Amino acid sequence: MALDRSALQFCKVERKGPITIVTLSRPEVYNALHTDAHNELHEVFNDFSSDPEQWVAIVTGAGDKAFCAGNDLKWQAQGGKRGWNTSGFAGLTARFDCDKPIIAAVNGVAMGGGFEIALACDLIIAADNATFALPEPKVGLAALAGGLHRLPRQIGMKRAMGMILTARHVSAKEGHELGFVNEVVPQGEALTAAVRWAETICKCSPMSIRASKQTIQKGMDVSLEQAMKDQRDYPAVKAMAASQDYVEGPKAFSEKRAPNWLGK
Repeated sequence: MALDRSALQFCKVERKGPITIVTLSRPEVYNALHTDAHNELHEVFNDFSSDPEQWVAIVTGAGDKAFCAGNDLKWQAQGGKRGWNTSGFAGLTARFDCDKPIIAAVNGVAMGGGFEIALACDLIIAADNATFALPEPKVGLAALAGGLHRLPRQIGMKRAMGMILTARHVSAKEGHELGFVNEVVPQGEALTAAVRWAETICKCSPMSIRASKQTIQKGMDVSLEQAMKDQRDYPAVKAMAASQDYVEGPKAFSEKRAPNWLGK
């Protein structure tokens, strides 16, 4: 059953060719998320993952003040139901089976769960007013939606500990220096830059991109030797080798023309 985008309450979904743009839309609470929003985003990213016509996703926040302020603590304090679906915070942090690229366009604060969403994405493009933190210890919580695991893996143990144990805020510039931000752009330009990255990705075969992402993800869990032994058995690698794109790429190169990628 296709996703009814007109019925969405807590986010907006736009399609730009093979690119899906998901905008978290609770600006009155800095795009903080509650259970209903998590469940809605679970369905949104299920739809993206299963749609063969959609190759890359971008997630951003409504307005220019916040990407996502994390968990809606006011909702929680008022007795609102807690938790999220099997795919995790925002339908992303526990989504380990998506081999399509997802880009975070961070346009303001990315706090707690908001930072964990960004860390769960494959690329982070940040406006120069973006701020990142895992401040959960300041309110008696811990970043258990992946932040405590992803940050050390992405920037190293000591750097991650320096952020996590102090709960300090990190600017977009420092995030780039630490290595978790791919590009810093002027305020208001994060989404435009993310679309540019997505369009560049879409010039490559989506079958090759999925095979590459899945190989990286699975290979990180085992030794280099084991990863290289196993890689041709990964589902996305097998799909790439059996695809029409696998034939089209070399053919287009030999004919000195742009390839017509089909994604199948």
